[in-house]
Amino acid sequence: MEGTKPVNKKLAAALSGGAVLVLALSGCGGDENEKLDSWAKDVCDAVQPQAKKIESANASIQKETSDNSTPEDVQKTDAQAFQDMSDAYKAIGTAVNKAGAPDVENGETKQKDAVKELNTISASYASLKKQVDDLDTKDQGKFADGLKDIATELDKLSKSGNDALSKLEEGEVGQAMARQTSCKAATGPASAT
Repeated sequence: MEGTKPVNKKLAAALSGGAVLVLALSGCGGDENEKLDSWAKDVCDAVQPQAKKIESANASIQKETSDNSTPEDVQKTDAQAFQDMSDAYKAIGTAVNKAGAPDVENGETKQKDAVKELNTISASYASLKKQVDDLDTKDQGKFADGLKDIATELDKLSKSGNDALSKLEEGEVGQAMARQTSCKAATGPASAT
């Protein structure tokens, strides 16, 4: 199974590079704004379980790369992970949509852009799942090539413009989100940067 191992490692590396786009929370402190804090709490509370789902999907792909897994196992694990990620980003998009526009300048535009982006990310993961499902596990070479293509797309996806999310989380919104316990819990120690 050596053929698929390095490729699946590449897949795992691409994944860990940018899976939790939505949790690049910035800033802390700042002036309190009750309305905005309430909005941030709604979003953060909804994001936390989804962030955990994305994290465990990531972990399952990482684990699959360290085992001597068969192509069938890799296919099954990766397909499930991509499905989970697709569902999680969709749920985060729904939560941001449901929370309404944050009480800041251009809040509505920022919110709409973020929801659109989250839905696009969700659709991209759904498409990757379909690609994994369609891989030929009987042919080691073809399977490895297919995984390589998926890793390339994943890499692009992890670097893909999370501009709307950055815009949504800049300034007061980011500060309000940074004050929420559930957002801190969702980002974990990585948020210390």
